Amino acid sequence: MAGYSGSKDDYLRRLRRVEGQVRGIARMVEDDTYCIDILTQVSAVTRALQAVSLGLLEDHIGHCIVEAARESDAAADAKVTEAAAAIARLVRS
Repeated sequence: MAGYSGSKDDYLRRLRRVEGQVRGIARMVEDDTYCIDILTQVSAVTRALQAVSLGLLEDHIGHCIVEAARESDAAADAKVTEAAAAIARLVRS
C-alpha cells in the first residue's frame, strides 16, 4: 500500500487544480497575455506542485521508511537512499 493512500483524494484534488491552472496558462499564451502575468501563474503552479511533492515526501518518510526500518536495517538503508535521491531531484528542479 502506498504511503499516501490516506491522503489520495487530497492529492488528486490538488493535482486537478494544478491541471486547471496549467490550462489557464495555455489560454493566457493563446490570448497573448502580458509575459509577467503568465510568469506569475507559472510560479503559482510551480509552488503548488512543490507542495504536492513535499506532502508525498513526508508521507513516504512517515510510512514507507518507517515500515522499512521495522523490517530490517538493510531495507531502511535502501529506503533512505531512495528518499535522498528523490530529495536531490526536487532540489535540482
